[in-house]
Amino acid sequence: MTFLKTVTAAALAAGMLTAGIGAAVAQAEGTVGIAMPTKSSSRWIADGNNMVKQFEEQGYQTDLQYAEDDIPNQLSQVENMVTKGVDALVIASIDGTTLSNVLANASAMGIPVIAYDRLIRDTPDVDYYATFDNFQVGVQQGESLVAGLEQRFPDAQTWNVELFGGSPDDNNAYFFYDGAMSVLQPLIDEGKIEIVSGQTGMDTVGTLRWDGSVAQSRMDNLLSANYTDKQVHGVLSPYDGLSIGIISSLKGVGYGSGDMPMPIVTGQDAEIPSVKAILRGDQYSTIFKDTRELAKVTVAMVDDVLNDKEPEVNDTKTYDNGVKVVPSYLLKPVLVTKDNIRQVLVDSGYYTEDQLY
Repeated sequence: MTFLKTVTAAALAAGMLTAGIGAAVAQAEGTVGIAMPTKSSSRWIADGNNMVKQFEEQGYQTDLQYAEDDIPNQLSQVENMVTKGVDALVIASIDGTTLSNVLANASAMGIPVIAYDRLIRDTPDVDYYATFDNFQVGVQQGESLVAGLEQRFPDAQTWNVELFGGSPDDNNAYFFYDGAMSVLQPLIDEGKIEIVSGQTGMDTVGTLRWDGSVAQSRMDNLLSANYTDKQVHGVLSPYDGLSIGIISSLKGVGYGSGDMPMPIVTGQDAEIPSVKAILRGDQYSTIFKDTRELAKVTVAMVDDVLNDKEPEVNDTKTYDNGVKVVPSYLLKPVLVTKDNIRQVLVDSGYYTEDQLY
C-alpha cells in the first residue's frame, strides 16, 4: 500500500512537472518592452493598455513604461529593457532623434524595434513603423476647419485664422501641419483666409511637448497683440490637449458669449474633455485614431518578426527617417464632429455613453 502510494505520488508529480513545463512553453512567447511617452494624455494610457492586453492574449509578457515626457527618462527605460534582454521593443518616442545609441545596442542583440505612432529618426535600427496616415489627419483638420467656417461665418468676406502646430521634435507634427496647409494655403493665397498675426511655419507655430498651457499662453498673446479690434473666426489646432488651452484663452476674453461666437477650433485624439467640448459647441472637430486597431497592427508586426515572418505593410515610400525609409502600416483616421460622435465613439465601443453624455 505504501509502495503504491509512493508510485502514484511520483507519477502525479511527474505529470504535474510535465504539465508545468508544457504550460511554461505555451506561455513563454517572449517579453516585449513598450516605451510610451506620457500618462498626461488619456490617449497614451489607452495605447499602453490596449497593447498589454493584446500582447498578453498572444502569450507574451510585457514591460510597459511611461517616461512622463522626460527624454533622459525614456532613454534610461529603453536601455534597461535592452539590458534585461527583451525580445522586441515597441517605442512611441518623445524625441525621435535621441535613441540612436541604445537602438544600436538593441540591434547588436538581435532585438527588433517597432516605432509606434511616432517615427524614430536618424537611425538604421528601426525595423517597422505602425501609425495612422498622418498627412491625411492634417488634411481632415484643414477640411473641417473650412467646413466649420462656412457654417458659422458664411457672410465673412475673409476668415481670420490662427495656426498652431505640434511639438517640433515629433515627426508627426510636420505631417499634420503640411496636410492641413495643403487645404488652407490655397485659401490664404486667394485672400479668403487671413493669418492675422502673420505667424506661419512649424518653426514659429510649433508647441513643444504638445503642452496645452503653452498653447493657452500663446493664444493669450495672439489675442492681445492682434485682435483688440478684430474677431477670430478659426484656430487650427492639431491636438485636443492644445485645443483645450486655446479654448480657455478664447473664453477668457468673452468668446462663446454675447455677440462673440466661438471660433472654429479643430483637434485630434478624441479625448473625453474635447469630445464634451464638441458636444457643448466649444470645439468643432477632432480626429479619432482607434488605438485598439493600432495595437492590433503592432502586435501582429512583433509576432511576425519574432516568428521569422514578413509583417504586413502598406507604405514603403513615405517615412524616411533620415537614414532609411521605414516600412510602415498606415491606418485611416476618422473625422469626428457633433454629428457623428455617437456613431464613431459610442457605437464602436470605444467609449460608453455615460463617459460622454
